[in-house]
Amino acid sequence: VQLQASGGGLVQAGGSLRLSCRTSGTSAQFFSINDMAWYRQAPGKQRESVAIITVADRTNYADSVKGRFTVSMDSAKITMYLQMNSLKPEDTGVYYCNTAWRPEPWGQGTLVTVSS
Repeated sequence: VQLQASGGGLVQAGGSLRLSCRTSGTSAQFFSINDMAWYRQAPGKQRESVAIITVADRTNYADSVKGRFTVSMDSAKITMYLQMNSLKPEDTGVYYCNTAWRPEPWGQGTLVTVSS
C-alpha cells in the first residue's frame, strides 16, 4: 500500500492549511477498515502522532494541536484530511498519514513550514 500526503507549504503563523491523504495499491476500502492517523516529524525530532480517526469516526488529538487541528474523512472514505488552523512555528515539519496502530511503509510526506 502507498499512502500519499499532500497539501503542505509555507504559511505564516496564524494561518491555515489543509492536508490530504490518499492511498494507492490497495483496496478502496482501506480507510474504512483501518484506524488512521496523521503524524509529523519536526526537524531533529522523532515522528509523532498528532491526530487519529477511527473507523467509527472517533477522533483524538495530541495536546499540542487540540483545538487547532481537525482530522476528517470524505463521505466515500477515499480521502483523509487534516485541517490545520492557527498554525504555529512549532507545527513545522513533515506530515505523514498512515494507519494508527501498525504503520504501513511510510510515504514521502508533505512539508509544512510555518514562519513567525
